[in-house]
Amino acid sequence: MAKEKVKTIYVCSNCGETSPRWMGRCPSCGEWNTMAEDVVVTTPASASRSRTRAAGGLRQPGYSIEAKRLREISTTEERSRILTGIGELDRVLGGGIVIGSVVLLGGEPGAGKSTLLLQLCGAVSRGMEVLYITGEESVRQIKLRAARLGVEQDNILLAAETDILAICDLIEQTRPGLVVIDSIQTMHCSEISSSAGSVSQVKECAARLLGVAKSCEIPTFIVGHVNKDGAIAGPKVMEHIVDTVLYFEGDKTLPYRVLRAAKNRYGSTNEIGMFDMAANGLKEIENPSQLLLEGRPMGISGNCVACTMEGTRPILSEVQALAAKSGFGTPRRTASGFDFNRLNLLLAVLEKRAGYFMGNLDIYLNIVGGLELDETACDLAACLAVVSSLLDKPLGDATVAIGEVGLGGEVRNVSNLETRLREAQRIGFTRAIVPKHGLAQLNTAEFAGMELIGVSYLRQAIQAIG
Repeated sequence: MAKEKVKTIYVCSNCGETSPRWMGRCPSCGEWNTMAEDVVVTTPASASRSRTRAAGGLRQPGYSIEAKRLREISTTEERSRILTGIGELDRVLGGGIVIGSVVLLGGEPGAGKSTLLLQLCGAVSRGMEVLYITGEESVRQIKLRAARLGVEQDNILLAAETDILAICDLIEQTRPGLVVIDSIQTMHCSEISSSAGSVSQVKECAARLLGVAKSCEIPTFIVGHVNKDGAIAGPKVMEHIVDTVLYFEGDKTLPYRVLRAAKNRYGSTNEIGMFDMAANGLKEIENPSQLLLEGRPMGISGNCVACTMEGTRPILSEVQALAAKSGFGTPRRTASGFDFNRLNLLLAVLEKRAGYFMGNLDIYLNIVGGLELDETACDLAACLAVVSSLLDKPLGDATVAIGEVGLGGEVRNVSNLETRLREAQRIGFTRAIVPKHGLAQLNTAEFAGMELIGVSYLRQAIQAIG
């Protein structure tokens, strides 16, 4: 019998490049410190062929692959999507779970990934059977959490297992309507000698689950851990082979959670879902603008409301700024929820084009609620908040500012201006500072009772403070 050989290789966790020795920088993708040690078992070709033949891996004589014409494939025989009953999750997925799709869900520890998926199982189990595989907890622990969340338990099958071959056999035997794997880093394949969580194990386990999901047309959710950089741990190829990659984000000190799609073959990646972490589980936030603006201080300088677009959803968020005299030679700049480099750019524009000297001031900018404002349409709100704090002059409690600020101090038009203004009007804002060019394209009669102030330059917008 041929003897198996065990050897050590180094695999890049970013691109999957292999090397017989460790290197600080991957020669393929150029990333630093991504080469991780892995152990592989090599088998001579003759032994490999005999083992495959004994295991039934070779096709039987006369077996052939059948190909169908594209126009002959029907998509109306069965439902193409499963509605989960969780509106925020359906929104991010593009209208529900696609039959046979594989979804990878990542997030920081304690964000609520397992809670979200258990509530998903409870919602889907009302119409079909669900299989929940856990590799981190016992079935009794899952039972206790399900009881606390009030999840329906009749059609949910639980199994505590980490052997991916046994899990695939169980899926093929039970043929559930939905499968949840928690988590991929705890799974291992007995045919690979490396430990669970290694690059080769994660890649092989993900590939096995993908094959079962596609062949049996069973939608599968896989939980993935994240590394210190916030990316899903394991090889990057795992994100390539799955259909959808979701990130569950949120500051653990705040009750709000945001679900984003980094990749979605069946929908947009611009949509977000918002949840509130309560004692009895995650609650959908159907009106995030109103929730983020609750408790907003009135009559205080340094506050301005911005409107950002997350996909097709406009969200109003409060921008807070504080300008204080610096006690050191070099002033401090701090931004929370706002791009730090963008803040420095806007401060330079305010100093050069608007005449406000800030070389001896500490500037602090904060986005309330833990939301990340990475859209340039929030530039004008950030500038007005800083000037309002500098002058100690309130902007107005019913005022919203929308616009992009250029290096010349001009206020540029933004997309979906009408949608943003409708959301502000619905919440109760009566005054809006918007780009003059965009205002000329609107039907102002549709915004009765709302004062629309069109500005072309930053100086004109600052004059509206009061």
